[in-house]
Amino acid sequence: MNDKLVFLGLLYFVQGIPYGLQSSLLPVYLRGAGHSFTRISLTKVLYLPWVLKVLWAPLVDRTGTKRCWLAATVAGLALTCLASGSLSPESQYMGVAGCLLAMNALASVQDIAADGAAVRLLRGQGELGLGNTAQVVGYKAGSVFAGGGLLAVIDVAGWRWMFTLLACVYAGVALFVWGAPVLDGEPGRTPSETRRGSRDTARPWRVWKKLMAVPGTPWTVLYVLTYKLGEQGAISMFPLFLLDHHMTARELGLWNGLVAMAFSIGGSSIGGFLLSQYSIGLLMRRVFVIRTVGMVFQCSLLTVLEPSPLMKGIAVLSLSVQHFIAGLITTLTFTCMMNCTQRAEESIQATHYSFLATLEVLGKLSFSVLAGGVVDTVGFPIAFLLFLFLTSSSALHVWHATETGVLKDQLRGQPQ
Repeated sequence: MNDKLVFLGLLYFVQGIPYGLQSSLLPVYLRGAGHSFTRISLTKVLYLPWVLKVLWAPLVDRTGTKRCWLAATVAGLALTCLASGSLSPESQYMGVAGCLLAMNALASVQDIAADGAAVRLLRGQGELGLGNTAQVVGYKAGSVFAGGGLLAVIDVAGWRWMFTLLACVYAGVALFVWGAPVLDGEPGRTPSETRRGSRDTARPWRVWKKLMAVPGTPWTVLYVLTYKLGEQGAISMFPLFLLDHHMTARELGLWNGLVAMAFSIGGSSIGGFLLSQYSIGLLMRRVFVIRTVGMVFQCSLLTVLEPSPLMKGIAVLSLSVQHFIAGLITTLTFTCMMNCTQRAEESIQATHYSFLATLEVLGKLSFSVLAGGVVDTVGFPIAFLLFLFLTSSSALHVWHATETGVLKDQLRGQPQ
């Protein structure tokens, strides 16, 4: 199991690097180079391959092997980093954008293959929990490494040397994947499977029909689209409320940027341990209730506007608990998704998991975009009541599933 965790953790670590580059490092660097906010905001379009990856997932599922796909995409990321290092972001903006788009495309293909390998390698709830912990924590660590660690040294090392370092990291991981013993014994693809994968890529509606026929998929689809709505609104808006009433930008950067992320990683990490002790249905039911109680507490803080050391301490406590629970729920959710995917036939498992993961991202991003407009329209108190309602609704959705729905069977025969 340790070999599997190291293998998966490393894959998801390098997968999180492009996100860290674009979400944290690139905006700061481009602004320092004199680019406009409009041009910086347009870099969000480069995430498009992650939304569209389900379209080419059948090709990855039914052609070649996971080892070949993983080694080829990680090696491609190394070459893309070398190309990025040869460009100047000050004067070659479109070239840099093209390289980052290629990085996202390669990372999205790698994600499909990595998910497929994880579904095949992980067996039993204990392994699923630990494997998904490695996935979530590895991805977050890669994002922090690229967005925080490299940002701290880029003024000293420079753009070229930073991407040369990333190229070396990717090249080392590509060699590791090529020789990884955990992938030994993976069956190859027959010519008929290859042709079927090509046809399915050209006709995605047929793939969608197969995916939705997998037991538990309709419930899981609704769940991943909605489980983060209230939480995502609060996580994005509560720091801005604190900025208006209680904290300076520097204080908020420390507590919401570093400390809260540490709590989020801690929550994701402990999720795997808890899954080895308790059933996923039981954990989800209890954790979602705790999250709802935490949201009630956070809503009550909106009524206290006086800045004071006590209020700052309580606000930091609320942020920390919120991110800890969010990290824990993320691990439980990805385990639930993988549990559902393992009910699919092997030829569509990577596609099925990529389909659920894409919807999970869409659910979070869509409400993050709308949350600011909701606050501008109705104000913080009403907006947070809406967030509380959405959080409570997702808790009821999970509770119903553990009592009468798709999660009920997972409670049977599991430790209580």
